[in-house]
Amino acid sequence: MTPGQHTPRRVVVTGGGTGIGRATAHAFADRGDRVLVVGRSPEPLAEAAGGRPGVRALAADITAPDGPDLVVETALRELGGIDVLVNNAATAGFDVLGGFDPAAVRHQVETNLVAPVLLTQAALDPLTESAGTVVNIGSAGCIGLRAMPESGVYAATKVGLDALTRTWAVELAPRRIRVLGIAPGLVDTGVAERAGMPRQVYEDVLAAMLPRIPAGRVGDPADIAWWVVALTEPGAAYANGAVIAVDGGLSVT
Repeated sequence: MTPGQHTPRRVVVTGGGTGIGRATAHAFADRGDRVLVVGRSPEPLAEAAGGRPGVRALAADITAPDGPDLVVETALRELGGIDVLVNNAATAGFDVLGGFDPAAVRHQVETNLVAPVLLTQAALDPLTESAGTVVNIGSAGCIGLRAMPESGVYAATKVGLDALTRTWAVELAPRRIRVLGIAPGLVDTGVAERAGMPRQVYEDVLAAMLPRIPAGRVGDPADIAWWVVALTEPGAAYANGAVIAVDGGLSVT
């Protein structure tokens, strides 16, 4: 291998059909990596994989009992292994305590927290074989002691994911697996609308938050994807257990 030559990696991205997941899959594929995008809905997955020979799509529910094993088995068959696992799939809900639908609460916890645990566990052997990297996608709004009114359950799942990032970095170090977290700030991914927030309400939220963002703009999914790819590169090998806010400075205002 000549100096600077990129060795293609085998990457699994959950929630890969839209938003940050799609941008991340494309960022890896553009570098020559082979990517498996995973999601519930076939249509956006097909769009994410369309025209990109290095991207494969798997429509699967990672919260189903057989979901994690199906993802890993497909990755082994289609990619030949797993070098990078990006736990990106998430769902949000907006309500205050006293108004939560129990099924919606369970769905958020199962998607945002339980599924990453079980999927990472299912992928341990191939990640150990490759001395791979796990990247968990959290939320900058949940860093530190900030409150997230009307998003309490979502916030709790993301804080939990950050705790797993730090814990797994220690637990999996003997396997030579690195674990890192990215905490995106306000990024226009469409997740709020998919969770039922009217577009006008969402735009009002963006307008209210924008003055607090030192960067002066709302984030783009590609902003987050760049960091995910960068942290999985060999040059980032000394980074482990960190949760990095990529939020235009929002978390320090």
